[in-house]
Amino acid sequence: MIVRPAKNILGSLRLPGDKSISHRYAMLAGIAHGVTRLAKFSTGADCASTLSCLRQLGCTVRSENGAVEIEGSPHWRQPAESLDCGNSGSTMRMLSGFLAGQDFECHLHGDTSLSRRPMGRVMAPLRLMGAEITGAEGDRPPLHIRGGKLRAIEYTTPVASAQVKSAVLFAGLLADGETTVEEPVKTRDHTEQALRAFGAELSRQRNRMTICGGQKLQAIEAAVPGDISSGAFFLCAAAIFPESNLVLEDLLLNPTRASVLDVLTMLGARISVINLDNRHGELVGTVKVEHGTLKGATIQGAQSVALIDELPVLAVIGPYTRDGIEIRDAKELRVKESDRIALVVKNLRAMGAECEEREDGLRIAGQQKLHGVEIDSGGDHRIAMAFTVAALGAEGESTINGAESARISFPEFFEMLEGVVER
Repeated sequence: MIVRPAKNILGSLRLPGDKSISHRYAMLAGIAHGVTRLAKFSTGADCASTLSCLRQLGCTVRSENGAVEIEGSPHWRQPAESLDCGNSGSTMRMLSGFLAGQDFECHLHGDTSLSRRPMGRVMAPLRLMGAEITGAEGDRPPLHIRGGKLRAIEYTTPVASAQVKSAVLFAGLLADGETTVEEPVKTRDHTEQALRAFGAELSRQRNRMTICGGQKLQAIEAAVPGDISSGAFFLCAAAIFPESNLVLEDLLLNPTRASVLDVLTMLGARISVINLDNRHGELVGTVKVEHGTLKGATIQGAQSVALIDELPVLAVIGPYTRDGIEIRDAKELRVKESDRIALVVKNLRAMGAECEEREDGLRIAGQQKLHGVEIDSGGDHRIAMAFTVAALGAEGESTINGAESARISFPEFFEMLEGVVER
């Protein structure tokens, strides 16, 4: 993809449905009684992988006019072939929680990128609950799971991971007794909200969640709010141009996901939120962003955990700020679809920026001019989209190699971006 410099970002957008919520709603619909209808389901390839796996497991899945209907069953059938999770770590990790409680054995595999990603953090608690689960070379996919009768556990996650928490809670729904999972830092709570939406009861005390096994779920009708992680690319693009004025309608504003608005406000962008609504426990609203003089920021601790998907695009606007951007406590970026710390540093340096790579983050100096280059996305959708934003403010054209990876989470990205770019 060739990206030419922009003057401003102007207009109004309604983004595709949130990827994280789409995954969870689909999986819960797969074991619920009745037919669940989900409007504005994510258009990304990752969520399509989840739907494909559900079909292999015996669920009826229909897609029409941007909506998905799923007729589930508490007891899935053994798949005839290995479950293909594609590039989706979310599919593999969270689906494993439900598969651990099914009375059959199965395999899960993914593409080359997913096959390099560690699964040990999910395998450990599911083994404690009684499932037999093994991976290639220890904890790498493909995975083999022999499910069955599960026992409840109390488990503290060694790292803050919403996917691990979700897998344990999903397995706990099928286990005997009360399962408790505690996390060191609060992560996105879409799983808790989704479980309640489907009729499950669970309790929360600070960072401890407890669910009782044996609960029956009921189908729902829901509209998935716009994906704020996808919205972050547009918000950051608008923030770096002097006369930008962008409106994102029907956007997910869950407090555990909306930290990007806090950071952009702290940097100096002018952010306003209107038309707030609550849908199945998820806060939704309209966000308007206008340019303001961008200062600088340090992102660390719990905020780094909350912003793990948005950190690449926040990093690449560092040169356009006065004081730069520093990111700490984000070692998790190294085990995503790529080593995102290394790729951000490599590509920013190629564009002429001064930046420092650290084991758990990076530091990008402010007040720097970028120039167009060939960008190595590493086949990583968030790197490809982040550097498209960086290239909009650079001098000269840039080429985003591997731009097709955007389809993983946001197939419409380049088309929608072009619709709001003023040149």
